[in-house]
Amino acid sequence: MNIRLSYCYLELCLTLVLFCLCINFLHRNLPGLFGITDVQELNSLFTVIAYHSGNEFSYENLSKESGVKKDVIRRYIEYLEAAFLIKIIHKTDLNAKKFQRATSFKIYLTNPSLRSALFQPLSASDSEMGSMVETAIYAQWIQRENTNIHYANWKQNRKEGKVDMVGLDVAKQKPWWAVEIKWSDRYFEHTNDLKSLLEFMEANHLRQAIVTSIEKTGLKEMQSVNLQFIPASVYAYIIGKNTIDRKQQQLGI
Repeated sequence: MNIRLSYCYLELCLTLVLFCLCINFLHRNLPGLFGITDVQELNSLFTVIAYHSGNEFSYENLSKESGVKKDVIRRYIEYLEAAFLIKIIHKTDLNAKKFQRATSFKIYLTNPSLRSALFQPLSASDSEMGSMVETAIYAQWIQRENTNIHYANWKQNRKEGKVDMVGLDVAKQKPWWAVEIKWSDRYFEHTNDLKSLLEFMEANHLRQAIVTSIEKTGLKEMQSVNLQFIPASVYAYIIGKNTIDRKQQQLGI
């Protein structure tokens, strides 16, 4: 019981610290360096983004939901990303090609705890939990330097699909890994329901991909591909640990 109370206390402290940092970034002098004078507008936009972290946005729907004019939203997003509060992730099509005129994109908080600092903490069964799990995993990846991460989203020949995370080979501009982030164990027994992921793998000649779960772990061997199931918490830890190890090697620590 004491261990659990200590954990809850530390979590509360972290949330309060993040809340204070968030307020400082939004209300101190830093916004002025980007020509931002209306801090209330900036706060309104960030609140919308934080609540819907992991969702796909466009400048039009951001303007509609936040009440901020579309012509200034770009500047606000530029500031929030420079302040390392959010990260913009761009999409590719089925063949992992970037869109020349992309009108939509995903936005992630750089730390999912920022949402808890602004709103009520989520429970494991809340409908928004899937987006927060996705945010937590992206938060580990974006700490790495020279990463080229996208998501895939396509509509082609009356078919549409999406894959949550795609790593592109910068030199070849081809995908070399893919991850489907699920907050569910049911796909472990129903791998054929991962139609978008399987279609993307076939189109790009990927032989293996990762699928996250709540608790299920194991390798599912299909006719031409393998799907490695890993609990989302474990996968997030592995990515974070590997990122720290790489940084330590670079610094010679």
